[in-house]
Amino acid sequence: MVTGAPAVTIHTVRVGERPVPFRLPFRFGAVTVTQAPQAFVQLTVREAATGRQATGAGAELMVPKWFDKAPALTPAETVDQLRRSLGTAAGLAEGDLGRGTVAALVRRLEQGQRHALPALPGLAAQFGPALVTRALVDAVCRLLDLPFAQLVRTNRIGLTAGLLPHDLRGADVDGFLADLRPLDRIAVRHTVGLADPITEAEVTDDPGDGLPVSLEAVIAGYGHRDFKLKLSGDAAADVDRLKAVATVLDRLPDYRVTLDGNEQFADAAAVDEALDRLAAEPRLRRLVAGTRYLEQPIARVAALDTPLGPLADRLPVIIDESDADEDAFVRARALGYRGISSKACKGVLRSLVNALRVRVWGGGAFLSAEDLTTQAGLGLQQDLALVALLGLGQGERNGHHYVGGMAGAPAAEQAAFAAAHPDLYRRDAGGRLRLRIEDGAVSVRSLDVVGFGSAVLPDPEASAPLATPATNFGSD
Repeated sequence: MVTGAPAVTIHTVRVGERPVPFRLPFRFGAVTVTQAPQAFVQLTVREAATGRQATGAGAELMVPKWFDKAPALTPAETVDQLRRSLGTAAGLAEGDLGRGTVAALVRRLEQGQRHALPALPGLAAQFGPALVTRALVDAVCRLLDLPFAQLVRTNRIGLTAGLLPHDLRGADVDGFLADLRPLDRIAVRHTVGLADPITEAEVTDDPGDGLPVSLEAVIAGYGHRDFKLKLSGDAAADVDRLKAVATVLDRLPDYRVTLDGNEQFADAAAVDEALDRLAAEPRLRRLVAGTRYLEQPIARVAALDTPLGPLADRLPVIIDESDADEDAFVRARALGYRGISSKACKGVLRSLVNALRVRVWGGGAFLSAEDLTTQAGLGLQQDLALVALLGLGQGERNGHHYVGGMAGAPAAEQAAFAAAHPDLYRRDAGGRLRLRIEDGAVSVRSLDVVGFGSAVLPDPEASAPLATPATNFGSD
């Protein structure tokens, strides 16, 4: 039995990408996405004490116009930002980090990335280190022959007080990690995008793949009782759309929703006004009563500048896009925000640190599990493994709805994932791999295997080399 956090060095980092076509357009905020490339990282670690080696991997969709929503940038340019971020992080990981534990190497990688890409916005700059971290964690799991949950719970990642943000330096890290109890089932919170048809009568562009398109069909097919509803920032339009949504949801005996502002509001007063209009509509009574929290309503450029004021008392508000550095949750809490999203694309250690803050702070602080169209296969499974470890009983999962199964992956890779994780996937009538959602939830039991949430890895030969960004984006 290996004890303690191993000191490792990173070797042979490989990055690539695959195109992922969407089966349905996904509209959030002012952006509609119909396709996006998925990034892959594979790296090898060597243990300093024994010379043993192991290989791990990570995967994540490079979503346009989310990591940076600057109007001056085209969708293609925002994807190029992520390519620059990943390419820079991979170069740093392969050549400059030296020897250390997972947590120590991640800390050096993040510091090096900030120095190398000072002009890149925080979320985009963090994308590369977050993806490299997932491959590093996976490799160390395989090196020690441990599942992800056990690696973290026994602190083989080497998360010590000296590597924590200053506000947590006195926290009992080992005790917190040991107390984590991973779940084996997670309720799926279905996203209703701004372009999604609500009823079957509204469906005008059916991809013909036998999967549900409308909200009505989604509920009938998957049994969802948890939903995430996108807001546009136009109060009148949002009231009308939510009334249509409520007409369908109110047929259920019980349901819960979260609202996602996607940075569409100028300030807290505008959010208050929108919530007043929702509360004044009788046909939204059940929907409003069943709302758990509101996600990132104010644009990131202003969200952490002013307190929420009375808004903080009427509904829990969380940050998502404002989570651009490790101290964002601290600043947000001081302004009245109650929670923060966990997304593997923002960093595994970031989620663990914020979960530790929730434990230390108490007082209603919480973590939510959000999705960002995480794709079936390694990317989905690593994020689900993190959500399960954090004990988050329900999470937004929308990749299976907007993308058809493991689109872009070769048949042999799909077959390997289906065989290794039969509780998570199923084959449809056409033989295509789909996420297995039953009674509104997914089983994650099979993710408790050696590695970071997956018994198998993607085929690196099935990915093209990472495309060269057309713009430098402030790198040295």
